[in-house]
Formats: sequence, structure tokens, C-alpha cells
Amino acid sequence: MISLLDDAVLASSVTFLKGWDLWGNFTTIDLIAATTNALNGALLARRPDHYKNFTIVGILLMALLGGLGGGISRDVLLGDVPAALTNPAYITLCLAAGVVGYLIAYSSGQLFREGLFQFMTSFSLPWYAIVAAQKGIGAGVPVLGAILLAVVGPTAGRWLIDVSCGVTPKQFIRGEWFVSIAALTGAVWIVATWAGAGTWLAAGIAFAIGFTVRVIALYRAWEEPLASEPAGVYQHSDGRPHLGRKISHMSQRELRDLGLVVDDKGQVAEASGGASRSS
Repeated sequence: MISLLDDAVLASSVTFLKGWDLWGNFTTIDLIAATTNALNGALLARRPDHYKNFTIVGILLMALLGGLGGGISRDVLLGDVPAALTNPAYITLCLAAGVVGYLIAYSSGQLFREGLFQFMTSFSLPWYAIVAAQKGIGAGVPVLGAILLAVVGPTAGRWLIDVSCGVTPKQFIRGEWFVSIAALTGAVWIVATWAGAGTWLAAGIAFAIGFTVRVIALYRAWEEPLASEPAGVYQHSDGRPHLGRKISHMSQRELRDLGLVVDDKGQVAEASGGASRSS
């Protein structure tokens, strides 16, 4: 009888609307970053170089990995209960973003929305870095530790998606200053806060710098330098997709290499040996 009473008390204490918070301390920024990364996760899972015949549920799970993976990793490193578990807004908004990403990822006979994906990645990366740096400093973590958190927050979700899709994680391969820009954004927020800027002013400065550098790096194809390779190892192609050239359809060979050119039937077009090479 006592056990039944205890179960009844426990059941009555469950409230499914408990914990909703959209406007708490840095919660709004964190939710923006998580939701945007969830959209990116769904878009990435539908991208030809990542797609593995996922179900609709699989796409939504990829959205959750992208949206919540970085924040959960950050909070666990700080010894906190992840905000995604205590605030239902995280899971709800990330699932909604996953549905949107699933619906807009492809349109029959058209190029994958690579420009949208890259823009949203550039948008979410600095926000996640700012929140991670803020939480690290707030927890008394030294500056270098806070900058490391600023890297983990924006990039851990992408790592989880890449590994799940059997793709080398983006953190370790040539790309447009992905990890470096996360670290830069976190460092700028810390310096701005130390200099006396208010919470939102420091966040605005850090976001403006991180977002601008990321977009310019994408458009101008600025990349981390490759490590020197042993003799006989395949040398990576110098040609990388330029965001601006994708939009103007001037880099068809690079688009084919990434599997982003599709024919009228929605099939990936085969690379052409005579395709022009971008500089």
C-alpha cells in the first residue's frame, strides 16, 4: 500500500510543461544556436555526401544531434545537467527545425541548398561559441578552458553527425576555418567582457566578428593549411567549393565532386573529365 501511495505521489508531481524557458540568462542565444544547428543537421543528413538512406525519424535524430550535441557536451564538461534535459524548449524547437530542414533540403531536379546550409552554419557557430565561453567564465574556468568550451559547443554536434554518417569529421579536414573561428569568437567575447562591455554588447561584437570572418572565408575560400603529406600519399585537390561561385553556377566540377549536381531525375550527375577547373 505504501508503495502504491508513493507511486501516486510521484505521478502527480510530473508536469509536462515544467521547465519551459525562452528568455533566461543567455537562454535565448543558446536556443537560437541550438535551433539553427538542428536545421543544419537535417540539411547535412540530406546532403549527398552524408545521406545513408535515412528514415524520416533518422533525419529528425540527426537534427537533434546537431542541435543538442554541442550544448550537452559543453554542459557535461562543466558538470551541469544539460539544459536540453531541463528545458523542453530545446527539444521542441530542434525537432521543429528538423522538420523544416527535411522539407526544404531538396527540390526535384535542383541543386542542394548548399548556400542556405553554409549561411546557417555561419550564423549558429558564433552564437554557440559565445554561450560556451560565457558558461565557462561563469563557472570559474580559466580563459584557455573557456576558449576550449567555445570550440566544443559549436562543433561537437557536427562531429556526431559526421561520425554517424561515416564521414571524416569536419574538425580534422581542410575547410573554411571552422574550429579557428569558434575559438576566435569565444576569445573576442572574453576580451570584450574583460574590457567592460555589457552582456549584449560583448555578444554583439563577438558575433559580428565571428560571423563576418566565417562568411568571408566561405566566399573567398580561405582555408586552414594542409599538413605536409608523406611521399606517395594522394595530394588533396586545390579546388574547393566557393560559396559565391556556387550561387553563380561557376564551379560545376567542384559541385560534382561533392555530389551536389543532380540531373532532371534527381540523380547525382557523374563528374565530367572535361569540366573546367576553378582557381
